[in-house]
Amino acid sequence: METVEMNSVSLKRPHSEDDVANADEIKRQKILEKSKTGNDSGQSIETVTEPPEDMKNEIIPNEESEEQEEEELEDSDEDGDPESFADMMKHGLTESDVGITKFVSSHKGFSGILKERYSDFVVHEIGKDGRVSHLDDFSVPVDDEVNFEDPSEETFTVLSDEDKQRLEELQLFKNKETSVAIEVIEDTKEKRTVIHQAVKSLFPGLETKTEDRDGKKYIIAYHAAGKKALANPRKHSWPKSRGSYCHFVLYKENKDTMDAINVLSKFLRVKPNIFSYMGTKDKRAITVQEIAVLRITAQRLAHLNKCLMNFKLGNFSYKNHPLKLGELQGNHFTVVLRNITGTDDQIEQAMHSLREIGFINYYGMQRFGTTAVPTYQIGRAILQNNWNEVMDLILKPRPGAEKGYLVKCREEWAKTKDPAAALKKLPVKRCVEGQLLRGLLKYGMKNIISAFGIIPRNNRLMYIHSYQSYVWNNMVSKRIEEYGLRAVPGDLILKGATAVHIEEGDVDNYTIHDVVMPLPGFDVIYPKHKIGEAYKEMLIADNLDINNMRHKIRDYSLSGAYRKIIIRPQNVSWEVVAYDDPKIPLFTTDLDKLEGKPLPVLPTDGKFRALKMEFSLPPSTYATMAIREVLKMDTSIKNQTQLNTTWLR
Repeated sequence: METVEMNSVSLKRPHSEDDVANADEIKRQKILEKSKTGNDSGQSIETVTEPPEDMKNEIIPNEESEEQEEEELEDSDEDGDPESFADMMKHGLTESDVGITKFVSSHKGFSGILKERYSDFVVHEIGKDGRVSHLDDFSVPVDDEVNFEDPSEETFTVLSDEDKQRLEELQLFKNKETSVAIEVIEDTKEKRTVIHQAVKSLFPGLETKTEDRDGKKYIIAYHAAGKKALANPRKHSWPKSRGSYCHFVLYKENKDTMDAINVLSKFLRVKPNIFSYMGTKDKRAITVQEIAVLRITAQRLAHLNKCLMNFKLGNFSYKNHPLKLGELQGNHFTVVLRNITGTDDQIEQAMHSLREIGFINYYGMQRFGTTAVPTYQIGRAILQNNWNEVMDLILKPRPGAEKGYLVKCREEWAKTKDPAAALKKLPVKRCVEGQLLRGLLKYGMKNIISAFGIIPRNNRLMYIHSYQSYVWNNMVSKRIEEYGLRAVPGDLILKGATAVHIEEGDVDNYTIHDVVMPLPGFDVIYPKHKIGEAYKEMLIADNLDINNMRHKIRDYSLSGAYRKIIIRPQNVSWEVVAYDDPKIPLFTTDLDKLEGKPLPVLPTDGKFRALKMEFSLPPSTYATMAIREVLKMDTSIKNQTQLNTTWLR
C-alpha cells in the first residue's frame, strides 16, 4: 500500500540538563507550541493543538506502498486546549503497544520539529524505471493531426454558468430534457464553432448541431448514444496516432491523492475511475507523482492550472497504457526538522548510521489508528470469526479523542442497541460507524457479516492488515533482541519471489540487510529458530491457528508476504542550516523553481538550526520510522501530547 499518515508534530525529547536552553528559548518554545498540531511521528513529540492557518486539518504523508488500502477509518477531534487533548490521548497507543521497541543505532537522540510547515515534507515519486518525478515543464505537446477536441482558451469561457449547469444535468441524465438549446448571441461561424467545441470538450458524451428557431440561431446539445456515450466519451474524435492516455505530473500541496483525483474529475466532468496512478500520496506535504487519464487532452488538463489552488499539472505526454498501483520503485523524501537540539557530532552520527545501517522496517503508528480501540484488535476479531466482537469494538463507547457526534452515537448504541436511533446521531453517515449501522438496519442484528460487508472492501481489509502488521512488529523486535544485527542460521532470505532458510554453512554469505520475516498467512514459511516458535505462540494466544489462516469468507483469508527487517535508505544526504524566521521555507520546491522564486537568504549564524535530510525509500516503508531512528523518539500521539503539555506547564 502506499500511504502512511502522520500529522504535523514536533519531535522533542524530555527535558534533561543538557537539553534545557536559556530562558528566552524556553519562552519562544512555549509560543511555538501553541501554533502547531500534533499527531504522530517522533518519540517525544510536541504535538501542538492549535495549528496555524497553513496547517489546519492536514495529515503528513509518509511513504508509499503498492496497494491503496490504508485509509484513515476513524477521525479524531483534536481541537481544544493541549491539556484536554492530552488527557483524552491518555487512552491512546504507544509504540511499545504495537511492538515498536528497538533501535539499531547507538548515537544519542535529540529533538526537532517535524512538519512545522507542510512544505517541510516533500515527496517525489520514483517510477519503476528509477526516474524521479519532477514538475518542470508546463508546455502542451503538439499532435501531428489537428483534433477537434483540443480547445482554445475561449472554449472555457464561452458558456455561462447557467449553460454549464444545464449541460451537466443533461450529460448525467439528471432531468427529463433530451436536449439543451444555447442561443448564439453573436451569430458568426467562428462563434458557433467555439460553442460546439466547448460543449463537446467539456461535456463528454454530448453531441451538438445548429438549428434556426424563430430567426435565431441555437446550438442544440444532445446525447450521442445514450448512457454508453458517457461511459466511453466520443471515442471517434480521438486521433489514432495519439496514445489513449495522457500522462502528467501532479504537484499538490496539502491534499491527498484521492481528494486530488476527485477535484480533477469534478472540474473535467468525468468519472474518477478514468484516472490511474502508481501510489497514493497523503495530505500534509508537498508531493509530486505521475498520473494517467483516459482520453483527456493535455490542453484541457493544462487549463486547470488557472482554475485550481494547491495543484499544478505539467510534463504532459500521450501513451498507450494507464498506470498501475505498485509499479513505482519508491519515493524520494526531502524533510526539514526545525529547531534541532543535537550537536554537530550527534547529527553526523545519526545520519551516518541511517545511511550505512538503516532503520528497522516497522509499520508506523499510523497503521494502528488513533483511538482507544486499535485497528489491529478489530482485525483479530475478524480473523477469529467473532462478529459480535467486531460490531462491539467498532460501535461501543470508547475513551479518548473523538468527535462529539461519534460520542453521542456510541452512547445511543450502548443504551438502545438500535441501529436507526444510533444512526440519527450521525450527521456524517459515510464514516465506518455509519456504514456498519446502515448495514445492520438493512440486514438485521443477526447478520453482522453482511452488515459489515457494506463497509468498502479496502477499509475492511485494512483491519486484518493492521493485525498482520502488529504481529510483524512484535516479531521483528523479538528477532533483533534475540540475534542482533546479523544473519543467523534459520533466518529467511528471498531468492526471487521464494523465501528460503539460511543454512549453517551459508550464513557468512548474508547480512542483516538480506533477512526477511513473514507477515502471517496461509502461504508463507517461518524462521527455523526461536522466532518461528514465537510466531506460533503469539497466534495461539490470540486463538488463531498459524497453519490455517484461511477464513470461511474468502476476503478475510490472510495471504502472507515477506518484509525486510532492515531498510537502508538510498541517496541519503543532509545539511544543517541556520534560520531566524520559523515561517520561511528552507529549500525551493519544483513550483518555486518554475516560477523563478529565489530561496530566502539564510543567516550564517541564525537563532535556530534545522536539519534538512534527503533519502529514497522503497514502497510500503515508513519515512516516520526512518526519522524515529535519527531522533531516537517515540512516534505515538499519546507520548507526543503528554510531553507537549508537560513542556507547556
